[in-house]
Amino acid sequence: MPATVLTARALLLDMDGTLVNSDAVVERCWRRWAVEHGLDPEAALKVVHGRQGYATMAVLLPDRPMEENYADNRVMLAEETADVEGVVPIDGAPAFMAAIAELPHALVTSADSALATARMGAAALRMPAVRVTAEQVGASKPDPEGFLKGAAELGFDAADCIVFEDSEAGIAAGRAAGMRVVGVGPRAAALAPDAHVADLTRVRVEAAENGSIRLHIDEA
Repeated sequence: MPATVLTARALLLDMDGTLVNSDAVVERCWRRWAVEHGLDPEAALKVVHGRQGYATMAVLLPDRPMEENYADNRVMLAEETADVEGVVPIDGAPAFMAAIAELPHALVTSADSALATARMGAAALRMPAVRVTAEQVGASKPDPEGFLKGAAELGFDAADCIVFEDSEAGIAAGRAAGMRVVGVGPRAAALAPDAHVADLTRVRVEAAENGSIRLHIDEA
C-alpha cells in the first residue's frame, strides 16, 4: 500500500498513548481508584484515556459533586506523577521528535505540567517548547479548547494543523477543533481518523521548501 501524504503547517501532539506508553501506570492507579469506589475496574479503564481525571470521574460517578472529583483528581495526579515504573516511549517517538525539532509543533495533553514533565522525562523524550497542559484549559478533551490554544500559540489556523492522538476523547477534540487527525495505536484504529498508524515508526517527516510539513504515513 502506498504511503498516505498529509501536509500541514504545524503539528499538535497528545502525550499518553501517542508519544509515551504510560498504560501500566494508568491502569494501576485507576484500577485502585475504581475498586475503592465500588466500580468495575475493566469498565472504568474503557473511559479513562484522553480525559483529565476529574472528567473521567464525572463520567463514572455522574451523581457525585464535582468538588469531590476535583479533590480526588489532585490525589490521582500526585500518585501518577510519582509512579513512572513502566513508562516508555511509543515505538518511533524518539526519532519522530528529533525529526520535528525545528518544525512548528506543540504538546497538548490532559496531564498537568508536573505529570507531563515526569512522563516525558521517564521516556527520555524532549519536551516541546510550546505545550498546553491541564492548568491552561477550562475544559477537558473531548472539548477542543486545548488544541485551539496550541494552534493559536504557534500562530496557525486550525485547518493548517494536524493532531496526533490515540484516544476517543482526543480524536473527538481534534475533529471539533477543525483539524485533521492521525490516530496512533490500537485505541485509535476503530475511530476513523484521517490516517492511522500502529506506532510512530510508520511516520516519516519531510520539511518542504515553502515551510510546510509533509507527513509520509505508512498505514500498512
